[in-house]
Amino acid sequence: MVSRSLPFVATYRSDEGWDALGDPTRRAIVACLAEQPRAVGELARELPISRPAVSQHLKVLKDAGLVVDQQAGTRRVYRLNPAGVAALRDQLDTFWRRALDSYQDVVDQTTEEDS
Repeated sequence: MVSRSLPFVATYRSDEGWDALGDPTRRAIVACLAEQPRAVGELARELPISRPAVSQHLKVLKDAGLVVDQQAGTRRVYRLNPAGVAALRDQLDTFWRRALDSYQDVVDQTTEEDS
């Protein structure tokens, strides 16, 4: 619904982001794009896959909200989408905080039992 009202705003779907990063080739593409924006041909030169395969992986990453593209002459340049990456980071921070809180609860409970 938000995308229809604001077509320039990409809505982020967290499950798609994690699914997209489940593939090692897509993780490699994300790692390359973390260094700098690149066109499909540049990515294909760095990876052991064809240009059409890179394009297919980029489509999955774009649909997941992790990358965006921009026309630059006759080619499209892809870069990481800061909002999509930030959303994944927020989720990881939440998981990590919960894990540390749970660990602290266990430590506190063990300390109380030993007293």
